[in-house]
Amino acid sequence: MSESPGVAPLTVLGPDHGGGRLADVLPSALAVLGVPGSADPLGLVPALAGVRRVAVLLVDGLGWYQLPTAAPYAPTLAGLAATVARPLIAGFPSTTPTSLVSLGTGVAPGAHGVLGFTVRVPGTDRVLTHTDWAADPSPLTWQPITTQLERARAAGVAVTVVSRPEFGGSGLTVAANRGGDFRGAAGGEAVAAAMLAALATGGGPTLVSGYHADLDRYGHVYGVDSEPWRVAATEVDTMLARLVDGLPSDAALLVTADHGQLDVPAAHRFDLDTDPRLRAGLRLVAGEARVRYLHVEPGAVDDVLAAWSEVLGDAARVRTRDEAVATGWFGPVPEEHLGRIGDVVVTCNDTYAVMASRTERPMASKLVAYHGSDTAAELTVPLLVVRG
Repeated sequence: MSESPGVAPLTVLGPDHGGGRLADVLPSALAVLGVPGSADPLGLVPALAGVRRVAVLLVDGLGWYQLPTAAPYAPTLAGLAATVARPLIAGFPSTTPTSLVSLGTGVAPGAHGVLGFTVRVPGTDRVLTHTDWAADPSPLTWQPITTQLERARAAGVAVTVVSRPEFGGSGLTVAANRGGDFRGAAGGEAVAAAMLAALATGGGPTLVSGYHADLDRYGHVYGVDSEPWRVAATEVDTMLARLVDGLPSDAALLVTADHGQLDVPAAHRFDLDTDPRLRAGLRLVAGEARVRYLHVEPGAVDDVLAAWSEVLGDAARVRTRDEAVATGWFGPVPEEHLGRIGDVVVTCNDTYAVMASRTERPMASKLVAYHGSDTAAELTVPLLVVRG
């Protein structure tokens, strides 16, 4: 099994942490396929010389630190992790919408603007949940960056996106994956079959992007290494085995993830909806349990900073928006995207989280595992590279 990248799981990482980035995967894949102007930040071109078809599979929730936990139930994954794996940094916040769009665009969150699981729509009191997003605001304006799939298609590459049927045409799919022909597939076996079919039908350079959600779902609901999570890991392994066995000789498979997960014990949960000290001065709250964006009433920033710092103590870092942006995690943030980040940003340490039991979806505070923060366990994801 691959070793950890030299840091303990709960270590807080900075944006200058070494190694490649999730946002580097598709630019390097396009370089392998010969798309003009494509850099190869991951150095895949020499290893994949002669490859004309590339499949990129993102397994939601399969963080680098989950690989040893999954190994007893996933022999194919364990074998690949031991031989062809390297760690990447997903980006911040370490959450699905942000990571999917970073993968699809090849840029940091500040540029693409999908800056969290939920964010405020600037100039309004509306909180946009990116996973429930349809057409308002328009994905083409909310996320303005040309995707890597659009670049590939413009260069003559056949591009296909394989994901759950209900995600076709969603705001998040358009933001992350516009430029690809969408094929709906529910379940690991269906995802593998659809990806292999798309690889086989391309007569020239071909790119297939696939997504599988179940491991993340069972981690959230039951916890990492729970029995349902183990079953999901076995299903991921079956999907990987079929993909590896079915790869054409001129194809490569790149497997990665959007984030890892941490179980959050009951004793490490704060509830902003039941603590008046945490509600004081707030206009609205966005983000998620491990990274909170606090939008405050006029003139209340200092009071909110003081109250949250006192209540949470060592459980979190409480910073102004400017301080959070200055860390560099978002990359450059244009003016039009700044308002999507809270006036105050709360980043949880260790296995702590801040719930909103009354104002968020009922299940949100009842989950077992969470992610979003900047620990190694949440930020570090694998890249597996397999040739046909």
